[in-house]
Amino acid sequence: MGTCPIRHQSNLSVLENTPDPASDLHESSIVSLYNYPSFGDTGLTMYLGERLTIISDDGDFMMVKSSITGRESYIPTNYTAKVTHGWLFTGISRYKAEELLMQPNNQTGAFLIRESTTNRDCYSMSVLRRTNPSYLDCVKHYRISHLPNRWVYISAGLTFPSLHELVEHYSATPDGLCCRLTVPCFIQDSDITREARPVPTAIRRPTMNWKDISSSVIFRRKRTESDNSLVSEGLREAISSYLQMTEGNNHNWDT
Repeated sequence: MGTCPIRHQSNLSVLENTPDPASDLHESSIVSLYNYPSFGDTGLTMYLGERLTIISDDGDFMMVKSSITGRESYIPTNYTAKVTHGWLFTGISRYKAEELLMQPNNQTGAFLIRESTTNRDCYSMSVLRRTNPSYLDCVKHYRISHLPNRWVYISAGLTFPSLHELVEHYSATPDGLCCRLTVPCFIQDSDITREARPVPTAIRRPTMNWKDISSSVIFRRKRTESDNSLVSEGLREAISSYLQMTEGNNHNWDT
């Protein structure tokens, strides 16, 4: 008798920040694999790991627009990678997978899946694990093999009918990986929304000289809208409670 593949049931329906497989089956985006141009004194027109918009595609070259700088560039197609489902990268090497995951916006558990560079019939999962301040040697790679029926696995004793279910399982538990999967590799996008967000203003009250504050200020029952007292209602109540516990109702401030 042959060995029947095992399908693992996961209670996690959708990985955080991962689109629903049924809704994005044919949706994809293009991500830059380089800072471009990488020479000269001119400003960059695109950055490593940012989302690009394709204006035209000639096969070996394409015209793209940066989502960060807004500039257009005519670049080789192999300067980009196609990303599906947020984590399936097509046209990316092991080295570039490490470079993308090592970007500062990624933390432990960030991951991507790519075609294996050593076995074209397999995939590889690259997972980031921050281990020290220098962030060295912290991307681990796992080969994803498949059975004749196209089920996939990292460990031969645990197989899945699709990459989606494999991702769901390892996002619930590390189960032998270096860490649990958390979110797909970060893709940079426009920072316009972030920059437009107002910065909170800190308000500091003037320093109080407690010797100049009378008990009438502290124990005033009600404040009017125009009352700019240095003593807040919460502080007034706290002082009153403390004095009642220690000295009864004696509001004598002399020491």
